[in-house]
Amino acid sequence: MLTKHKLVPGSKGLLVPAFERTLHTQVAREIGLQILKGKLKPGAVLPNEADFGMQLGVSRTALREAVKVLAAKGLVEVRRKTGTRVRPQHDWNALDPDVLNWLFSGKGFAVGIPDLLELRLIIEPAGARLAAERATQENLVEIESALQGMEAALEDSASSVESDLKFHLAILEATHNTFMRPFGALIQEALRASFKLTNRDRMAFEKSLRRHRDVFEAIRDGNPNAAEVAMQIVLNRTSEDIERSLPKKMVKKSNKRTAATGVRQ
Repeated sequence: MLTKHKLVPGSKGLLVPAFERTLHTQVAREIGLQILKGKLKPGAVLPNEADFGMQLGVSRTALREAVKVLAAKGLVEVRRKTGTRVRPQHDWNALDPDVLNWLFSGKGFAVGIPDLLELRLIIEPAGARLAAERATQENLVEIESALQGMEAALEDSASSVESDLKFHLAILEATHNTFMRPFGALIQEALRASFKLTNRDRMAFEKSLRRHRDVFEAIRDGNPNAAEVAMQIVLNRTSEDIERSLPKKMVKKSNKRTAATGVRQ
């Protein structure tokens, strides 16, 4: 007797079992990880649907939907005659939340950390400057609430990560810049990856809180220059903490980039 499954809209308006919708996201993640970790290299052609579906233990429908997800993220290109090919890394949508999550999951996640820190050093100090100029009272309440959450989570590292994330996202929100906000996904994965690499003791955490409070106070006081510098200091200290955990060949790269900001404390 066949098991009945609830039908939901799929691509092109066709009805597909609900479990297929869930399955194809898992398949997309599995293939995405193989691409991002270098098991499927740029230019590689994926096996045909029948063989690949059998290899992954999924239906052609789930595999087809998964490939569409990956194509939308710039990881693969689908061509009728030549098949599905892995695209070059520069074509990947690196700021896509799923791509970021896949990139920083599992072993080898630290490889992209220096690049991510460099981008944060470009974006977040400028974001803090804009927040100091544009933050509303509601924005200030959100930023301070996140800071208080960090202070309350002194003994709870998991809660601290979430409050730290809320703090940085609230500052991006306070820029009131439509194109600044999407960088939240990048910051989220960057923070979580950073916490995997570093172990803060209580004293280090308290110093970090002080630096975050300096950022908030500069924004609250409407001081763009101070806000920008305070955020640079936060990120530079994060870089220093991470450098201690990175392989030496990666530390040199990170040092060069941090030095380019001209601010270290």
